Amino acid sequence: MSSPKKITKKELRQVFWRSFALQGAFNYERMQNLGYAYAMIPVIKKLYDKHDDQVKALNRHLEIFNTTPAISTTIMGISAAMEEQNANDPSFDSNSINAVKASLMGPLAGIGDSLFWGTFRIIAAGVGISLATEGNIFGPLLFLILFNIPHLFIRIAGLRLGYQVGVNSLERIQKEGLMEKIMSITTTIGLVVVGGMVATMLKLTTPLEFDIKGAKVVLQDILDQILPNMLPLIATFVVYGLMKRKVSITKLTLGIIVVGILLHWIGLL
Repeated sequence: MSSPKKITKKELRQVFWRSFALQGAFNYERMQNLGYAYAMIPVIKKLYDKHDDQVKALNRHLEIFNTTPAISTTIMGISAAMEEQNANDPSFDSNSINAVKASLMGPLAGIGDSLFWGTFRIIAAGVGISLATEGNIFGPLLFLILFNIPHLFIRIAGLRLGYQVGVNSLERIQKEGLMEKIMSITTTIGLVVVGGMVATMLKLTTPLEFDIKGAKVVLQDILDQILPNMLPLIATFVVYGLMKRKVSITKLTLGIIVVGILLHWIGLL
């Protein structure tokens, strides 16, 4: 009786490095499928000796796939564990591999987008931009470091967790309610960071002054006494209200540019 086939750390390391090419051949028909199949090749070659079996496994991973790239290794680890089980168990349903991929990519994309695009990127950009605006060359470097530390950690840990725990990983997360907690925490952090960026990075003041009985009254000083950074806050709520009314980003951007130029030209800003 032949010994069971087992994936080693070598194949998992190869999957990790290949995962960075996930979007290298992105297409609008099946999205990240080519990158996903490319990442799974070391696992397929390790588990299947027959050429036909390798072709079937490769075709499995050419189905449509799309998720946050940094989270993709978790699903790759689960796929690797399921491929290993399929290679050793003749009764295993190979169709379940794609079924699990399809069920995971949506929920994990929601978490990944909130973490990386809605939280880590904003925090890293806020710190980096604050240094860059002061002429500090380390601003862009710090942005890359702050964003990629959690990025690389989650890529590595996700691959290991996905392979070690297998299909049960998502079930455990859902049973313990961790997914809802993660989404709530990341949303709160993201909103706090955005609020801080409005107050510190949106520079919006008015130069208007009034002469009342020989006394010079500066409008900006009055606004600051009522509420510091009032104009940036008002501008933010105006833009938010327009977005709620489904005004396109293109129209908003052009509108902000035109209104800004006009207000500055007439001396209001």
